[in-house]
Amino acid sequence: MDLLRHLRLFVTVADELHFSRAAERLGMAQPPLSQAIRRLEEELGAELFDRSQRGVRLSAAGTALLEEAHDLLAREKRLRALAHRAADGGLGTLRAGVPPDTTAAVLSALLSACAEHAPELSVDLQEVTTVEQLRLLASGGLDVGLVHHPVDATELRLGPVASLDLGVVLPRTSPLARLPEVTLGDLSGHDLVLFPRAHAPGWHDHILDVCRTEGFVPGRLRHASNPEFLLALVTAGHGVAFDQGPAARKEPRVAWSPLAGRPLTVRISGAWPTGRGAHPAARRFAGLAADVLTRHHTTPRREATARPPDDTPRPWSVVYG
Repeated sequence: MDLLRHLRLFVTVADELHFSRAAERLGMAQPPLSQAIRRLEEELGAELFDRSQRGVRLSAAGTALLEEAHDLLAREKRLRALAHRAADGGLGTLRAGVPPDTTAAVLSALLSACAEHAPELSVDLQEVTTVEQLRLLASGGLDVGLVHHPVDATELRLGPVASLDLGVVLPRTSPLARLPEVTLGDLSGHDLVLFPRAHAPGWHDHILDVCRTEGFVPGRLRHASNPEFLLALVTAGHGVAFDQGPAARKEPRVAWSPLAGRPLTVRISGAWPTGRGAHPAARRFAGLAADVLTRHHTTPRREATARPPDDTPRPWSVVYG
């Protein structure tokens, strides 16, 4: 027998102490309700109601059972709600990869957004390059990642794309730092500081292709995985770099200038495996990430880059490019 269903019928009759009213409340005829209660009594081996011409009353067994029945039905309700939240991605742990150059502000905003939408979901953020994210997504080591385009997403689903324009990071003493905007051709003869190709081959090659097309062939290509190291190389005059802007606000020895015509645009989106095994929260995380990235991509004010050079030694702060 369906014990939970029969207990629900029992609780309703116990509340009404009247079979006709209970049947009406349940939306069923009285005879099937009476039969169901009789079957429950037979199953439990005890009469739950005292029936007489004066009415219906709970028996001693019925009185003892009522509180337990309420508790059991409440636990069933909680169990169903728990299963629903889990299936909807609101419970458990979501293993998410983010690019190494993700800013502290973006990480904080993303975690806050996840906590607001799914307070009981634990988000395990891992700093991983696009190439490594693709490998981990394929092997089951990650549930979702934020990858740079272009990317081979044959076995992946992709979320909304956040498009972020890049500017150029220059030594503050460079004459180009005084221009309202810089063309890629203006950078001719400079070295270029760029992330290693192994991190995101498609995006790395696209940057160099655009530079060549626009007349900028770097004299030397230098690689920097760490944003602080990238800034150190630019500050020391070992090249220029491309960045969304936050580095200029954090390090006074460099200047950030927009690129004329917006030739370089970072495109980032969430990616997660296809199939039924995908984490139910992956799609929501991808949408939140695109929204956060877009909202936090703001162009630094030009007056912030017009300060005179400051030769006073100062410690390096943690900078996210």
